[in-house]
Amino acid sequence: MTPAALAELVRNTAFEVLSARGLDTSVLPEVVTVERPRNPEHGDYATNLAMQVAKKAGVAPRDLAGWLAEALTGQDAVASADVAGPGFLNLRLAADAQAQIVREVLGAADAYGRGDLYQGLKVNLEFVSANPTGPIHLGGTRWAAVGDALGRVLAVQGADVTREYYFNDAGAQIDRFVRSLIAAAQGEPAPEDGYGGDYIADIAAQVVQAEPGVLDKPDDERHETFRRVGVGLMFDEIKRSLHEFGTDFDVFFHEDSLHTSGAVARAVEELKKSGHVYFADGAWWLRSTEFGDDKDRVLLKSDGAPAYIAGDVAYLRDKRNRGFDLCIYMLGADHHGYIARLKAAAAAFGDDPDVVEVLIGQLVNLVRDGKPVRMSKRAGTVVTMEDLVEAVGVDAARYSLIRSSVDTAVDIDLDLISKRTNENPVFYVQYAHARLSSLQRNAASLGIDRGSVTDADLSLLTHEREGDLIRTLGEFPRVTRTAAELREPHRVARYLEDVASAYHKFYDACRVLQPGDDQASPLTIARLHLCEATRRVLANGLALLGVSAPEQM
Repeated sequence: MTPAALAELVRNTAFEVLSARGLDTSVLPEVVTVERPRNPEHGDYATNLAMQVAKKAGVAPRDLAGWLAEALTGQDAVASADVAGPGFLNLRLAADAQAQIVREVLGAADAYGRGDLYQGLKVNLEFVSANPTGPIHLGGTRWAAVGDALGRVLAVQGADVTREYYFNDAGAQIDRFVRSLIAAAQGEPAPEDGYGGDYIADIAAQVVQAEPGVLDKPDDERHETFRRVGVGLMFDEIKRSLHEFGTDFDVFFHEDSLHTSGAVARAVEELKKSGHVYFADGAWWLRSTEFGDDKDRVLLKSDGAPAYIAGDVAYLRDKRNRGFDLCIYMLGADHHGYIARLKAAAAAFGDDPDVVEVLIGQLVNLVRDGKPVRMSKRAGTVVTMEDLVEAVGVDAARYSLIRSSVDTAVDIDLDLISKRTNENPVFYVQYAHARLSSLQRNAASLGIDRGSVTDADLSLLTHEREGDLIRTLGEFPRVTRTAAELREPHRVARYLEDVASAYHKFYDACRVLQPGDDQASPLTIARLHLCEATRRVLANGLALLGVSAPEQM
């Protein structure tokens, strides 16, 4: 029995208990919470339902818990139900009922862990969106890993997710990039406010090769050529790096198109009619203080030119016009101000501000021997995505960047994540999957066919370590739902480490294949099914992180 099925059983039983005593059944929550207790001696699962609703029903929590315990005990799935403390209800499941989790995992296969929390919700997920003026740095690399994983987690809960990269090809930073390219092509030092690094010289040389004679053109033509070709080459490199990192996008949206299409001008005019903007000191201002911003923001400057926020406002309007129900922005640590101004823009257009979500990511540091690492060969002191991948590989890089909450700064220990030992979290999880794959191959080489799980006697899985592993597998649907709901894919990584730990403990205590024994015994078959269910959960979880599930290591 899965935790969800047990929760439903508890709720139905509580409804019957309250009804039989003439008590108000409307006090029951739609979904009852059942959780694994911290101390396994207290049972397989526990619920605080009695404490949650007893007062509303007009009874004592321990009395209600006692009635529930009496009604639940003896049902096919429940071996025992005991009252603890002020009204907790501790439950132990019958072995066969608990093992239904194994059947559910194997029956659902790669669909195990899916849910319908966001069924039909159309989500625009914008992340990375690094300026096309250099390789993706470590902060952008974190977003590439976390954003892609979040997209997968939302999709597994039914959302229709569009991954979008906002291609910032307008503004002063592009001008500085172009002037840096021209300087490099002419053999001159970078402008004082320009960009350095070997990549500038590389791209400048490619522009000259693609456009012979470009340096002899008039200044404006030369600048436009380096802009068009150079930015394109840089962005192609960014897209290639992302693809090799396992992160691909559905839409690359060009900021410049908002200006050339008139979208910015139209959005500003629409806002002028909304009452959420006002004219003062020769400029038009957005009333963003009404939505928690520390000051109102200039929308149109006194010279009539749109301020930077005007592009952001038009971009949000464009997303909504494309039919997205939820617009998630994943931004760097210095972008806290965007939360209020984007919500203000949504409200100004007559939207619910909650159609906008802004996730702020903190910094990433590479360390070795406890000291910061500066290792870039191409971009000066900036550590890039390619630097990290070259050092530890895609899997270790992605997993290490995903497994911590984005609202905390993280130190990536290069020595640790390069180790092929259980100290390295990604190795620990991948090794468990490889070990399980090897186990199934060994069983096949011995001529053991585990057959259909429906024919297996899973009631034989009564060992404490078997129970721990089964209950851990049963948590996966809850983990994926919570990770999607809280926008926290790191929960999946931490959960997989729990699965790997539970499996290794099981394997040490419960030998599955033992030479000399009857290899086709019912217990062996049952354990092989449990092992395959564990492998499946690990594979599904790693897929959500965009990390491979190797069959041998």
